[in-house]
Amino acid sequence: MQDVAQLGRLRRVRPAAVDYTRWVTIATFFLVWQLIAVYNAVHQVFNPVFLPSPTMVLRAGRDLVGRGVLYLHILQSAWRLLIGFSLGTAVAVVVGILVGRSRRLESIAAPLLDLVGPIPPFALLPIFIIWFGVGELPKLVFIAYATFLPVLAYTVDGVKSVNPLLIRSAYSLGASEMQIFRRVVLKSALPNIFVGMRVSLALSFSALVVAEMIGADAGLGYLIIDSRNFFRMANMFLAASLIGVEYTLFSLLLGRVEARLFRWRKGGYAHALER
Repeated sequence: MQDVAQLGRLRRVRPAAVDYTRWVTIATFFLVWQLIAVYNAVHQVFNPVFLPSPTMVLRAGRDLVGRGVLYLHILQSAWRLLIGFSLGTAVAVVVGILVGRSRRLESIAAPLLDLVGPIPPFALLPIFIIWFGVGELPKLVFIAYATFLPVLAYTVDGVKSVNPLLIRSAYSLGASEMQIFRRVVLKSALPNIFVGMRVSLALSFSALVVAEMIGADAGLGYLIIDSRNFFRMANMFLAASLIGVEYTLFSLLLGRVEARLFRWRKGGYAHALER
């Protein structure tokens, strides 16, 4: 009984320790960056202009805030990512459910996915610009496309992995097709769908930055390319850091939603074997 109580205390303390370690890691990264930049500025190992310190990056951010443009770049990137990612995920989930439930649709879609899947989304950006112009539409479509394929693959796999016994049991209890879809198929496939969303999130941010570097007048990707043109290294590092911050916030939000939906899921191997 004492061992069980001790294990319970360890599990209650564990999440705080993980969060604490995460913040220590981030703080250590910036501290090491600061030390390397200061050392290089003193000893001139390479041109100090190429590696601004975090304090210089913060000063550059303060200057952009004072000019009233930093918020614009952050918000432009955030709403483009939110719309493109949401659109790509929604279409991928719908198509994935249809393909996963029909062998005929799967036989039609599989060769197309094998043909299009290996093509990097970035190779298609010039085509999107030619088709849709240089406004917001090609950027949103490009982000949605980068999101679409991984979510589609994981959705199809999730639908096909539903336990047939659960479906037969629901039929035997008189459940309708819609009830089986909502309460059995969709709920069983949701964990796979969220894995696909996590994989796609990083690809979506990459697509966002590339899209904003071509034909944009605002956004963090535009800030990087504009700073490169004027050799403002601190602004480039600032934009890159803010992209990382935005990704972290979106990832945390997605993780919170996932944790709320899947409260039944525990920590798996890491929590099963407490040290």
